[in-house]
Amino acid sequence: MSADEHIIEARRWLQYAREDLETAETLLTHTLVFRQICWLTQQAVEKMFKAALFALQVNFPRAHDLDLLRNLLPASWQVKEQFSDLAEMTEWAVESRYPGNWPEAIESDAEKALEQAKQIWNVIGEDIQKHLPVLLE
Repeated sequence: MSADEHIIEARRWLQYAREDLETAETLLTHTLVFRQICWLTQQAVEKMFKAALFALQVNFPRAHDLDLLRNLLPASWQVKEQFSDLAEMTEWAVESRYPGNWPEAIESDAEKALEQAKQIWNVIGEDIQKHLPVLLE
């Protein structure tokens, strides 16, 4: 895959991340299924990281582990420093989609997850603007 193809694919990942984030925000005002909101926020953050990794041409595993994906970004990215522990958000990749031995997500979980995802969106946007401005063209 060429560098240009990597950029095109990275833009698609960012678009999907934005759509997941916007959908989560819309659902928060219209639903009582808070686990879906939590899952969408986890997915948005996962896709943000994967977009950046695609643009940087860094191979990444097919994984939902946000800490693992974040750690593949270069050390100079502020998202690494500002969001050093995403284990709780990573749990929504599974816990919100399948029944299991864990508590059901409640409104405060969804609100917290959405707020954190928005913060990450802003920080990773700054990182992209600084390190990968070609993604924003």
